[in-house]
Amino acid sequence: MDLHYLTVVLLGIVEGLTEFLPVSSTGHLILASELLGYDASTWAMFNVIIQLGAILAVVVLYWRTFWAVGMGLLRREPVSWRFLRNLIIAFIPAAVIGLALHDYVEILLGAPQVVAWALVAGGVAILLIERMVKEQRFHGIADIPVVRVLGIGLIQCIAMIPGVSRSGATIMGALTLGVERRTAAEFSFFLAIPTMLGASALELLKKGDQLTSAAVGWDSIALGFVVSFIVALLVIKWFVGLVSKHGFAPFAWYRIIAGIAALAWLNLR
Repeated sequence: MDLHYLTVVLLGIVEGLTEFLPVSSTGHLILASELLGYDASTWAMFNVIIQLGAILAVVVLYWRTFWAVGMGLLRREPVSWRFLRNLIIAFIPAAVIGLALHDYVEILLGAPQVVAWALVAGGVAILLIERMVKEQRFHGIADIPVVRVLGIGLIQCIAMIPGVSRSGATIMGALTLGVERRTAAEFSFFLAIPTMLGASALELLKKGDQLTSAAVGWDSIALGFVVSFIVALLVIKWFVGLVSKHGFAPFAWYRIIAGIAALAWLNLR
């Protein structure tokens, strides 16, 4: 396979594997650029677009949930309105803070050392939260009170630091606020849709001219999108089953090991 398309496939796999796991997809893509030696700025738009492939996987896997909510909204069912309300409220902090700090976040995206340290710190935080959190009061997205939903949305904003993990911050935030594991994971999946669509739209407005560059042509974008979509389909179902039985500790240890290995490699190269 041509080296260019091999890079496309590898990045699609990385995105699909890591977007919904608490390990940071953005952080892994940044480290991948260092490891594979390609120009990350040239591929920035590509990385944004393939995230939409992973988001599409959520829509496909949970289409019955979205259909039920949509029908419920038409019938004015309170549970459907609370579901929609909670997604909107949790999304607002990321929209406001993301717009305000976008330029600062862009600077951090070029700092692989930040990613490595964030991987380690996030792993330690997951282990601590798993040990400390006992009470799980809320077993449905529509059942989470507004104040706690807003708290989850604010905690999600920590993931603007590359390497923290949007899904990890959201899930751990939900756990600390009394949401049970499966519901926390699924809320993170659903919240990814408006959050990542908003982030992608912002990037398209600022860097849309990159779509026509030779390095990230439509064929590359399409291939990366499809690979990300297929891998994310497999990962989401596996992830929900795993965390329901075993919790998040395996991902915490992975983060710590990967972060230490990245720090060692970045300092020795």
